[in-house]
Amino acid sequence: MNKAMEQEKGRIEQSAEGNATEANPAKGNHATEANQSETSLTEKEPSSAVTLRSVMQKRSRFKLGPLTLNVPIGHVTAIVGPNGSGKSSTFRLLMDQSRPDEGELWLLGEQVGIGLDDSLLKQRIGYVPEEDNKRDAGLRGTFKADFTAEWYPSWNGNEFERLLREFEVDPSLRLGKMSKGMRRKYELALVMAHGPDLLLLDEPSSGLDPISWRKLVDELHRYMRRGNRTILMATHIMDEVKRLADYIVVMSGGRIIGMYEKDELLSSWHTFYVGPATVGLPAHGAGSATQLAPEAVQALPGLVNAEEAGGGTCRVTTCKAWEAELWCRQQGFAITGQRALELDEIMALLIRDSL
Repeated sequence: MNKAMEQEKGRIEQSAEGNATEANPAKGNHATEANQSETSLTEKEPSSAVTLRSVMQKRSRFKLGPLTLNVPIGHVTAIVGPNGSGKSSTFRLLMDQSRPDEGELWLLGEQVGIGLDDSLLKQRIGYVPEEDNKRDAGLRGTFKADFTAEWYPSWNGNEFERLLREFEVDPSLRLGKMSKGMRRKYELALVMAHGPDLLLLDEPSSGLDPISWRKLVDELHRYMRRGNRTILMATHIMDEVKRLADYIVVMSGGRIIGMYEKDELLSSWHTFYVGPATVGLPAHGAGSATQLAPEAVQALPGLVNAEEAGGGTCRVTTCKAWEAELWCRQQGFAITGQRALELDEIMALLIRDSL
């Protein structure tokens, strides 16, 4: 990992540790104060909707974690990463469908998986897993909705009907007879109808056509306008992240690479095409006095890549675009072109430099 990336990772980890301490002031106290530590998040309004503290789960062929993460209340946070990164495993841990070997998980100020009745907590959460429940295939949509409504005092039948109309879903069908996209829209309507404080969505747009996808994005925006709500979602669709997310969590190989504010991340990563100044620059190759060598830009702020681009220019990629542009001008280098990196390009570089 290069120096710039190490500094950035250190800043993020330091911030995450600070957020975790703020969420639980008793963290780090002596063992005799353990009970105070366990209840501290419920004694005041939590600052994080989702908190993971050194969570680890070990399987024969996969190790998840250790994961430390704080998802802020009132925002949309998207988890992105290659297949097999551990995104779905993390959601199952959050829903107490599997248990970690180490660490703590907290949802809406309550600790997950400590043996207490969590029905009141689950009433404040809406969860759509990546895979539909095959055991529901024989049920009609109307029956499952009626059954679900009994578990949620805040169930809003009018809102459920509105969502079904908006998504063009026929609830009289058996769930196993619905197309993949229709079943997905049905499940999304089901979890949103009781107005949860927290939505956990694992690949929510899987199977949706472009029109349905736009409707989903609009409905999630609508959901977020109604009070202090939070969405944590895993997705591989970069346009979905751009249109919905406030924060981005990058995962790979069972680890969290970092958590980033979306707009800052997208504005900071640029590729510049840099030409040489008139004097005093290292040349490269015979008769190449006008060729800028990559060695000349090694001090560029946030440097990630540097390579010759032809025509006398050097192509450089940086995670500190504004500082890099200022530095080039101070050095007298000519910037002949630039472009902002796409999110998938940034993700690939972050993962590469974390190895």
